[in-house]
Amino acid sequence: MTACAIEPAADPGNGGAPQAGCSITAEGAYAARLTRSGEDGEAWYPERWTLDGPEPYAVPLPGNQPEEPGTGVQPMGDGRVLVHRVAAGRHVFALLYPTGPGTGELPLGAVECPADGPGLRLLPPVPGGERAYALAAGPRSTVLWQVAGGAFGPERVAEIPGRCSGGVWLDRAGRMLAVDRETGGRTKAVVVDLERDGEVSPLLQIAPDSDDRLLLADPDSGLVLIGSDAPSPGRERIGWGVLGSTLPVRFPECLRLPDCVVTPFAVQPGQVLTPERCAVALRVDGSFGSWVGVWRPAERQVRHLPAPEGWLTGAGLWTPDGELRLPCSTPRSPCGVARLIAPEPRESGARDAGDGPFGDAEAPAEGETAADRTVAGETAPDGTGGPGAADPSGAVRSRPVPLQEAPLARLVTK
Repeated sequence: MTACAIEPAADPGNGGAPQAGCSITAEGAYAARLTRSGEDGEAWYPERWTLDGPEPYAVPLPGNQPEEPGTGVQPMGDGRVLVHRVAAGRHVFALLYPTGPGTGELPLGAVECPADGPGLRLLPPVPGGERAYALAAGPRSTVLWQVAGGAFGPERVAEIPGRCSGGVWLDRAGRMLAVDRETGGRTKAVVVDLERDGEVSPLLQIAPDSDDRLLLADPDSGLVLIGSDAPSPGRERIGWGVLGSTLPVRFPECLRLPDCVVTPFAVQPGQVLTPERCAVALRVDGSFGSWVGVWRPAERQVRHLPAPEGWLTGAGLWTPDGELRLPCSTPRSPCGVARLIAPEPRESGARDAGDGPFGDAEAPAEGETAADRTVAGETAPDGTGGPGAADPSGAVRSRPVPLQEAPLARLVTK
């Protein structure tokens, strides 16, 4: 028997970001993926990985018949796996679990969606792993569904005006959900409060005419990764900020990699008072394949690392002490985890001139910051120059755009 992962593709419901090779619970105990086996490699089935033991191991969860290639899977906090099947406009949900030699299945119900619509997609795993949610985007509004963890099957939680994509959890309780809402031709991140009947509040607006998406957030430190075309109209760049901070969003030059797609996929947790020291894992897709980037806001370079063999591309998690764990599958090791240690951030005395705690020599005046300098980076795996190699003159000035509307502090709950 052989096994292989689905080749990840871009997800139009998630801002066009590439899909990851598997889904991991917020606490990192379990992962799930859709894989296939058999001589012709056409028999698709869900597989659960246990990651919090001495050694990772996989449990196959084949049903009574093979799954379709597009079946969605998501691990729950208790080790069961949520499956999302689509048939004739009906989105059917069930929980799978091992039962000795077989697979048990608990049907949860279905959600009806128009067959010609964009459909319904699962949101990232909820902290705690007791619930699961999905978004059904329509032309004028988006419905948020709770598809697991409710008392009576799928439950309609809220209807959000506008077409929503993305999906990032802002707190450890799974109460505050950030989504990217498109209205009037512009996309802005908003927050949905699940304890207030889906009340929607604005989260991020860098400029009135910019598209501003939330890519990733760490509830411990408040560090957020943002995609916006505010500093470069018509071309999205990656920036960073801190929930509740009045400092402007920064758009480091080192995160601009020509001819590559950069996708943040994991933030180091536990750095409660030092968000600028959080290690961020980046998936970098270029013409020569995919590799891993490691970056910290306190530094001005991306460290490029070759992807481990069999990496379930785009999937991984950080431990609080700075170990990046990447799930991998090869014929010799069908269930494995590559462990990479993030280089320690440089001491403050060795940082670039002009770097303060948040990248500035001193607190910026409104609309003003110090120069956003670039440090020469390492050579990327495709042989091109690193992030700082493009400008021979030295410093690259890039004016970060201040937040105009970001009630982040009051939206973060303990």
